[in-house]
Amino acid sequence: MANDSDLAELSTVRAQIEDLVRRVVAVAEHYDDQEDSAVAADLFGAERSLLAARRQLERAAAHLT
Repeated sequence: MANDSDLAELSTVRAQIEDLVRRVVAVAEHYDDQEDSAVAADLFGAERSLLAARRQLERAAAHLT
């Protein structure tokens, strides 16, 4: 059985990932309508990776409960 502090730690990490997603998307959207759309494409790729990481953390937390 999981320790409550483990679940709290995962919750904190999840919140940090959500913050990173918002920040990455904000920068990506800035470049989305400019000539260098490769920057936006890479940043949106990073967003997808962060969202996948968040889902994995959620699954791990579910296994602990």
